[in-house]
Amino acid sequence: MRFKTKGLIIRQQNIGERDKLVWLLTESHGILRAFARGAKNIKSPKCAGTGLLSYSALTIFEGRDSYSVDEAESLEQFTGLQRDIEKLALAQYFCELCLHLCPSGQEAGEHLRLMLNALYLLANDKRPALQIKVCFEMRLIAMTGYMPDLVMCKGCGIYEAPEMVFVPNTGQLWCVSCADRHGIQGARFPVAAVTALRHTVYADFDKLFSFTLKDELLEPLSNAAERYISYMTGRDYPTLQFYKSMIQITDNGDRKAPSSADHKSKNP
Repeated sequence: MRFKTKGLIIRQQNIGERDKLVWLLTESHGILRAFARGAKNIKSPKCAGTGLLSYSALTIFEGRDSYSVDEAESLEQFTGLQRDIEKLALAQYFCELCLHLCPSGQEAGEHLRLMLNALYLLANDKRPALQIKVCFEMRLIAMTGYMPDLVMCKGCGIYEAPEMVFVPNTGQLWCVSCADRHGIQGARFPVAAVTALRHTVYADFDKLFSFTLKDELLEPLSNAAERYISYMTGRDYPTLQFYKSMIQITDNGDRKAPSSADHKSKNP
């Protein structure tokens, strides 16, 4: 049985001298693992279409217990990611999240749309990298079924306070007064950051990445999103640690390349 779909290559592995094993995030079947025979040959029509982070029009053959890629026409390569190790590392983290959180064997058009939008914005410098990261993390985990409760304070029900506490291990929001009274620990955010966090899970998809937040608030928001995903999924993500080894965030939000000493200290 053959079917046509569109999909993004989110992982690849070389098999022998000619073939590849690829993991795809597809519109029609979610996550698929498929063999791409002869795809390592640069003269093969499947070579470009089965490269990592290639968005392609695919013809897939479904066998008894495996899939194979019969045709792969590349539609988008996101070349801006290939020229920047920092962006590429972040994109690979997005891929790892998709591998673990996106459905298999069922339609995943919205998951693919989220991923493609994030990669496009990242590759073309349309939004700050940490803003794209927070939006992607929070929307993907919400789509997976781990929707945080950000509507109001869990204690008193107030919608907005000058400062509120997001608790990553529960996904709940507390005002500072209730959090202090009940001994609740979490990430403390001013109103602007709370509004942005709500936006990542409640905004219409077309407006998901469209908000403005000061750089100094993006880093703690990013850290809180990481902790929420890690707690809810019960795992750590090596590609996230690799991304963090590529950059350092200074106190004022500026980025600087890690020194060789910093790089060595972060790798066992």
